Amino acid sequence: MRPQDGRPAAPRPGRGRPVPAGRRPAPSSAGAVRSGRRMPNPRLTGLGGGLFSGVLMLALGGLDLLLSGGSLTVYSVLFLPVCVLTALWVRASDLLSAPVVVPIAFAVGLLPVADGGHGFGARMMGLVTALATQVGWLYAGTLAAAVVVLGRAVRRAVARRRAPHRP
Repeated sequence: MRPQDGRPAAPRPGRGRPVPAGRRPAPSSAGAVRSGRRMPNPRLTGLGGGLFSGVLMLALGGLDLLLSGGSLTVYSVLFLPVCVLTALWVRASDLLSAPVVVPIAFAVGLLPVADGGHGFGARMMGLVTALATQVGWLYAGTLAAAVVVLGRAVRRAVARRRAPHRP
């Protein structure tokens, strides 16, 4: 098949039918629309996951202090989605870091929320007391991160097992 200008048709990449030289198929707009509606899917390193969860929990702790006067229950409930997002967004090679960094992020975010007097010792006592009273939420968030990580690891292992073996 020859185009009207007399030049031979260039083959389409990956297809058997030739496309006239100088003409390219229009990009599909359906893919662009679909990709614009997708949820974000960043891949964080272990350190990045720790920074993400720590900074987010510190910001949520400050926001909780401003809006609800430092309610530990509100802060703890907000901790659960942060745990799940951290476990979802960490890279596959750093999966084990997610359940480790989320309890640290919980403690970091408690700094503005924990009741304490003036001075370093009083602030640390308030932090330890808040950790002790909110340990159920801390365990729940860590467990949620561990379950998500375990699910991702199993899915990854199944996909690797189903992939054709290359010698």
